[in-house]
Amino acid sequence: MTKTILVVEDEFSIATLLKYNLEQAGYVVETAVDGQEGLEKAIALQPDLMLLDLMLPKLDGMEVCKQIRQQRLNTPIIMLTAKDDEFDKVLGLELGADDYMTKPFSPREVLARVKAVLRRFTQNVVAEDKDEPLEKMYEFGQLRVYPERFEVFLQDEALEFTPKEFELLIYLLENKNRVLTRDQLLSAVWKYDFAGDTRIVDVHISHLRDKIEENSRKPIFIKTIRGLGYKFEEPKSS
Repeated sequence: MTKTILVVEDEFSIATLLKYNLEQAGYVVETAVDGQEGLEKAIALQPDLMLLDLMLPKLDGMEVCKQIRQQRLNTPIIMLTAKDDEFDKVLGLELGADDYMTKPFSPREVLARVKAVLRRFTQNVVAEDKDEPLEKMYEFGQLRVYPERFEVFLQDEALEFTPKEFELLIYLLENKNRVLTRDQLLSAVWKYDFAGDTRIVDVHISHLRDKIEENSRKPIFIKTIRGLGYKFEEPKSS
């Protein structure tokens, strides 16, 4: 099925270039020239992916991203920014963006990122297997995770996750009680070279702790192994 991509970019030349190259790659492309239009189209169209510029008229990219997640839309978002500023990147990720790209970028790089994010998101949306009536579930005390349903419950309360947060959580669960370095997590979850930018891992780990830990400052599930990385630890009492 053809994927639809929403490009929210106010610079005409960049929007035109993105639209052309994405259409040449076989995607259906919708565009918006300001944040308000982008938000409205995202809600109405529910595209398969968004390319969202940071600096936009009416509503900036951060606010658009924030409101999309408040609407509980899991559409993958790649943030586009002209600023090579770690604060902007981290803030975008904290608000629910799945990836970011710093301008200028090549059409080939954009297509590679789009394909990688769509592939990861598609892998998380698993159809029911009629030949396998028992669905997979992870359970640790009050935490229950259903990979095939894209659902997480803590004390019977449903939690909201972005696609990337969910994928990271599943990878940690599949490797529970193993120490995983930040580079291992980058390679396994992000699937491409992030030029050693392990801050993206730390940001997503922080998100997971805020959601599944009773006290994110004293986590019982996701432990930091100083000098090495992270480990999802099965509580002794579960």
